[in-house]
Amino acid sequence: MNRAVWISIVIALAAGMGLAVSSSQAGPMGWGDLLGRPRPSGQINISYGSDPLQVGDLWLPKQKGPLPVVVMIHGGCWQTDIADRSIMDWAAADLAAQGIAVWNIDYRGVDRPGGGYPGTFLDVAAAVDHLAKIAPTYGLDTGQIVATGHSAGGHLALWLAGRQKLPEGSVLRNAKSTKITAVIASGSLPDLQAAQALPGNDCGRTGVPGLVGTPQSGRADVFADTSVPRLLPLGVRQILVNGSLDRIAPTSLAASYVAQARVAGETVEYVEIPATGHVELIAPGAAAWTRQVALIKSALGVAPAR
Repeated sequence: MNRAVWISIVIALAAGMGLAVSSSQAGPMGWGDLLGRPRPSGQINISYGSDPLQVGDLWLPKQKGPLPVVVMIHGGCWQTDIADRSIMDWAAADLAAQGIAVWNIDYRGVDRPGGGYPGTFLDVAAAVDHLAKIAPTYGLDTGQIVATGHSAGGHLALWLAGRQKLPEGSVLRNAKSTKITAVIASGSLPDLQAAQALPGNDCGRTGVPGLVGTPQSGRADVFADTSVPRLLPLGVRQILVNGSLDRIAPTSLAASYVAQARVAGETVEYVEIPATGHVELIAPGAAAWTRQVALIKSALGVAPAR
């Protein structure tokens, strides 16, 4: 599928989900403002499994290793028909240009065979664990790994950080899981129950049921190993970044999660960007993305650009 066709499909799907596809100077950015830009290139395509969606793009800076690493996870309401990893190309390329290696991963959405519960979760877990295999070849420093995710990907990034807190007996539990040292969750939906119940939240209404699965014998509570608040405290630095005008991930979702995390004893940072919607959070040049780059560098211990 050529890029122009793909862009038109994503914009059409976004419109069907009630997402903004265009913008004016007076309002937040729309998807067309990002997807219409020239697409960066230069990534290395690496499979971490046998399915076509079990793949990631490694974006490398020009510097030699050891390289600081960010795991990047795209959103799209956990649905492949809405978005795949290429929606993060601009953000990934921007970080690579600033000296940070980016492992931009894909996964089977809830609308794909094998996706949903447990496949979507097992995919992102396997992708992160695959870093240990490719690190020596590409000079990656996996001593500390920052995960950043946008929208539904923000939920998955936080979930990855909490894998070691998964309940006994969960098929998602892996005692040898790769440790995430910090998370920047951007326009995220960490509390799946709250997202599903929020009036007018199409992402929660359409994505969450397929993601968590249905109650079964031995798994009556479908949120116990899927919704991040159930895993608190994570014991990992967490920064939630939201736009004040975001209709996909309203600030109320982040504020509620931050409150729950703090009650659990976590030190969670919350950053609200004024006059900002959903798209600016992953659009290089936007103030919201510039702020997140600074947060990512801080979490990695990388000196800010002068």
